[in-house]
Amino acid sequence: MNQYVFYFNEIDKSSLASVGGKGANLGELCHVPGIAVPAGFCISTRAYTDFVNTGTEFAAMLKSLELIDIESMEELKTAGECIRTYLKNLDIPSPIQQEVIRAWRKTGSHYAYAIRSSATAEDLPGASFAGQQDTFLNIKGEKNILDCVRKCWASLFTDRAIAYRQKNGFKHDKVLLAVIVQRMVFPEVAGIMFTADPVTGNRKIVSIDAGFGLGEALVSGIVSPDLYQVRSDKLIKKQIARKEIAIYARPEGGTAKVEIEGERQNTPALTDDQAVRLARMGRSIEKHFGNPQDIEWCLADNEIFIVQSRPVTTLYPVPEVTGDKLHLFLSIGHVQMMTEAMKPLGISVLRTLVPFGKSSPRAESDLLLEAGGRLFLDITPLLEYPQLRKRLPVVLRNIDELFGRAVQDFVGRGEFQAAVRPDKKINFALVKKVFPKALAVLRNILYHENYRALEEMNRFISDRVKENRTKLQAVSGPERIERIYEILPTLLPMTFSKAVPYMGPALITYKLIEGLSKKWLGDAAELGGISKSPPGNVTTEMGLALGDVADAVRNHPAVIKYLKQATDATFWEGLRAVPGGEAVLPVFLNFFEKYGMRGTGEIDITRPRWREAPTQLVPAILSHIKSVRPGQHRRDFLAGKQEAEAAAGRLPERLRQTPRGFFKARCMQRLIKVHRSLIGIREHPKYFIVQNLDMIKRAILEEADKLVADGILDHPEEVFWFSLQEIKEIIETQRVDRNVITMRKEKFQHDAKLTPPRVITGEGEIITVKPGVHVPPGALAGSPVSAGVVEGRARVILKLEEAKMNKGDILVAPYTDPAWTPLFPLAAGLVTEVGGLMTHGAVVAREYGIPAVVGVDNATRRIQDGQKIRVDGTQGFVEILE
Repeated sequence: MNQYVFYFNEIDKSSLASVGGKGANLGELCHVPGIAVPAGFCISTRAYTDFVNTGTEFAAMLKSLELIDIESMEELKTAGECIRTYLKNLDIPSPIQQEVIRAWRKTGSHYAYAIRSSATAEDLPGASFAGQQDTFLNIKGEKNILDCVRKCWASLFTDRAIAYRQKNGFKHDKVLLAVIVQRMVFPEVAGIMFTADPVTGNRKIVSIDAGFGLGEALVSGIVSPDLYQVRSDKLIKKQIARKEIAIYARPEGGTAKVEIEGERQNTPALTDDQAVRLARMGRSIEKHFGNPQDIEWCLADNEIFIVQSRPVTTLYPVPEVTGDKLHLFLSIGHVQMMTEAMKPLGISVLRTLVPFGKSSPRAESDLLLEAGGRLFLDITPLLEYPQLRKRLPVVLRNIDELFGRAVQDFVGRGEFQAAVRPDKKINFALVKKVFPKALAVLRNILYHENYRALEEMNRFISDRVKENRTKLQAVSGPERIERIYEILPTLLPMTFSKAVPYMGPALITYKLIEGLSKKWLGDAAELGGISKSPPGNVTTEMGLALGDVADAVRNHPAVIKYLKQATDATFWEGLRAVPGGEAVLPVFLNFFEKYGMRGTGEIDITRPRWREAPTQLVPAILSHIKSVRPGQHRRDFLAGKQEAEAAAGRLPERLRQTPRGFFKARCMQRLIKVHRSLIGIREHPKYFIVQNLDMIKRAILEEADKLVADGILDHPEEVFWFSLQEIKEIIETQRVDRNVITMRKEKFQHDAKLTPPRVITGEGEIITVKPGVHVPPGALAGSPVSAGVVEGRARVILKLEEAKMNKGDILVAPYTDPAWTPLFPLAAGLVTEVGGLMTHGAVVAREYGIPAVVGVDNATRRIQDGQKIRVDGTQGFVEILE
């Protein structure tokens, strides 16, 4: 016999398929000690299924829903109305009616009830269907109960419920609806409680909204609630709102809006003790469910009733650490210009590559932690040292101004200062280790001739890459993974040990040129010119090389036509087959031999390289052909070099006209010489690491090919769902757990939709700060990284492979890593959401002499493609002119 009704005490989280998410959560609440839940029952999804299948038209209606365009409001409205009308006029089968009425009488036919929908995909950790189906309050009588049940079933097909399911990949016939019939409580006060602060994400704060009457007034947004925040059983914030309206139950059934009069409008809805008691109950419920909860509650005769609890789905996950220490985490994605979610292998490789916070060289770093498919650096150990607490925010501002300001905010908080040791000293052994590098930086600034620095750096990279390639090619199987473990932890120490004596002076001299110019002359007018077209930047050279490819292609119409429809799988074969293809092939091959290991998000080993997906470069090539004259990119670079030389001559000449001018000019000449000779090395460390990551990726995929041949994997890229250690074990055991692949794919799809924070604490608080710059009204603030002011059309580009730009457009992007360099010759200005003074986009913008503002929150959403905007790279803001 089909069971159409379940009482709350009969169900729990295992009953999801029968009673939906909301019903399952209510059942779980009944098992939490000390929690009062109004009595009631659930009408099962089986009842819904038997009801909708009473007629023959329903299946055809569901199928037709899949064909509608959810962007068309008219189509959506027509389809939704059609299916809702059909269901509202469908008779409920007699067996269902009888069982519902029997349960209603057992629960108490003299009571009023709340009738709520409970979908099988609702109130889950990974999805929120909240509010998409209907709720009916204060319902009395047999007929009204049944009518509202039918309306709940029909509300599974509200316009927004239909659109939400299609947008998020839920099949209409797979989402079923149960109905909750719950005894009404007629409260003096009701509201919503979050066991984590919904604004900041702080998991230690319980946030309570409260108002008079039924909670429906708060949920529907017609009244501003009182706000109470509780932390560790202490009320830390109380904000009393003016409450002009409340919703109350009517004696005859239904609800009514009632105006609140006089002083009661400003009377607190809760006492302090009641707020603290509520928060304790919230913590008990959170502990039972195992994650932060969004809880509906009401207060009647000083008794608190819980009428619903659901997971909070909007919180960003917190990196997991042990102990009670307050931690601070910085997003690695914002540093490396790659904020998208990563697959497990990409995360494992980077955690192995980082040389600190490890029990052994081959271990994954405990200071580089995954959350939401992204990596976060735990900088808490650094903040334990007073001198580093003082210096770190300043250093971080060169990477991303908002990083520095957020860390400054954090270390200034009382709770942090109370928790750290004020006298912790830096280990002398560390100082002794760093001292030679600091001395080398100073020597290179003051007197060392650096003309061979680029040559030495290039030779070092070439030699080490060949050495590591030989190591990887000499072994196979588990031994090859072991060799990867040996190579990865050496990459960062090796390259930065070589590069820091050059990169340090390059950055320091830039700041000194700027600072001394302002001090001695009152401006830094020559700084923009001095930064243009420095020698040796491997990323700039890559952009110039791609311009050469475009020039080779532009005289072959058949090649241009082919590129517009080329595919990655047949790219080279197709190129050879078209007229002119053989002529341009050597230029293509030369470019890909040198730069084919690069790509967007290239620090993630699982992301495609240009050699694997050459069509990623097609939009940049075609835009170059369309907007740049033949050879213009080379002439522009040469003109930039000449302008830099002229600026380098003007600045000392201006200084000679000031008091002690000879000394000032000599000093400035030295700083300019050091800066221009060394700033090109800025991109070399990443260039070296990316070459090694590409070799490692090739080696792993070669091992994956063998696993496919042996029938262990279905295709090579399935190894991306495993860590390095897990891949080694798969090779050794010749076994794989396919359930792991399925689970990790689902997690990745969920994580990909999240927006990672720059800075998050161990309590889950996302620290947000405003840029330091003062901006005109309506302007978007950011960090000024390349001086100048420019107006133009915004070209909002989210993915490089979709880039279409014309000469003179202003590039607006989430970030720019080296793969975006081919777009810079076309851009008149740059706006990015992340970045700082020495990040890739800023350095290249200065080299090209285009104004740039970085760190503009949500720039790609706040600026529309095609809008005319003004970028002030001197002061650090963007104005929307249209």
